[in-house]
Order: sequence, then C-alpha cells, then structure tokens
Amino acid sequence: MFSIIALPYTPEALEPVISAQTLSYHHGKHLQAYVDNLNKLTAGTAFDTLPLEEIVKQSTGALYNNAGQVLNHNLYFTQFTPNPEESSGKLLRQIEKQWGTLDAFKAEFESKGVTLFGSGWVWLSADEEGTLHITQEPNAGNPVTRGHKPLLTFDVWEHAYYLDYQNRRAAHLQALWQIVNWQEIERRYNR
Repeated sequence: MFSIIALPYTPEALEPVISAQTLSYHHGKHLQAYVDNLNKLTAGTAFDTLPLEEIVKQSTGALYNNAGQVLNHNLYFTQFTPNPEESSGKLLRQIEKQWGTLDAFKAEFESKGVTLFGSGWVWLSADEEGTLHITQEPNAGNPVTRGHKPLLTFDVWEHAYYLDYQNRRAAHLQALWQIVNWQEIERRYNR
C-alpha cells in the first residue's frame, strides 16, 4: 500500500512562496486523494507490489493518472526547502554546458511552464548519458515514460498556485526558484 509522503518542512516554512493554506490543500487533500485512488486501483492486481515508477511506466488510464500524480507530487514536494543553497557541482556544470548560464536555463524552464496549455508539469530530466531535457508533460505525465530520470518539476495545475497567485502562473513559477533545494536536485542527478 502507498501512503502520503511526509513533508520535509513545516507547512508554513515555504511562505510566502507557497502558503500553508496551499500546502494544506495541495498536499493534505489533493495528494491524499491520489494516494487513496492508487491504493484502490492496485489492490489485488499485478501492480500491487510494483514500485511507483514501474506502475507509471507500465500502466494506462485511471491507474496511470493516479500513479503519475502520486509520483509527480512526491518529487515536487521533496524538492523544496526553506533554506536553499546555490546550485553547484556536476548538475550546474551540465546546465551551464547546455544553456550557458543558470539564469538562461531558468528562463527557458519558466517559459515552458507558462506556455504549457492547460494542466500539467514542466520537467527537468536527464537521459542515460546525463544530457538534460526540459519537457512539458500534460496531466499526469512524467519523463520516466521516456526513459529519463526526473530531476526537477514545477506543477502548473491551477490547484498548485491559485490560492496564492490567482491566474498569475508566471509569477508563481518565478517565485519557486527561491525555495528549490538544489542539493536534492543534484542528488537525483548523481543517482
């Protein structure tokens, strides 16, 4: 059985970027519903004992949607910190190799998030050679279905930002950089 992940910070720790009220709904209610649905859909099936990433890779329909949203939210919520440090190390070198600067990477990442029509996610992922990719994934999409390792994601479903930013998706995406835990993203890249 799957269970909701614990937040690695207190609900108010990410304010003013993400409010405690948004976290209460987004993590405590929205993610919990996906977890509950995933457990119902996998009970007594061949998916019952598979790791979450494998379910996302192998499933379709409602099972894929709920498993994808659990995986996406788990990665999303665990990539933030109230005390971020600057990016450094192998990941930063790869970002600079591909985009020139961290700021140029951030600008493209934000642009992909702003221009994703409807609901979904913008992702930074790495392929088997370590090359980085920014992708737009609609709905429950995750780069693991492309054989990529997911590193960083911004949720562009309206429930992720509407209480705090209303319809200002761009402002929300820009603000998220203030709380990104680059050490966690680096760990994912080096894994």
